Amino acid sequence: MARKFIPLTEVSEVLGVSAAQAYALVRSGELPAIKVGGRGQWRVEVDELDAYIERMYAQTREFVSKDTGRS
Repeated sequence: MARKFIPLTEVSEVLGVSAAQAYALVRSGELPAIKVGGRGQWRVEVDELDAYIERMYAQTREFVSKDTGRS
């Protein structure tokens, strides 16, 4: 059974960013996450991470098309 939630360390590995950058995405609300456990460990739902990646692809396509003057 695939895991539903992953820790920020894995999020940072998937995105190829530092743990601090992954935390900043969560704190800004750009990447939805939850805090679990007594020490408040952050967890990101795999589906939310996938949706974030898709949003970034869409934003990048829009940026590139505007930059090159294409629609």
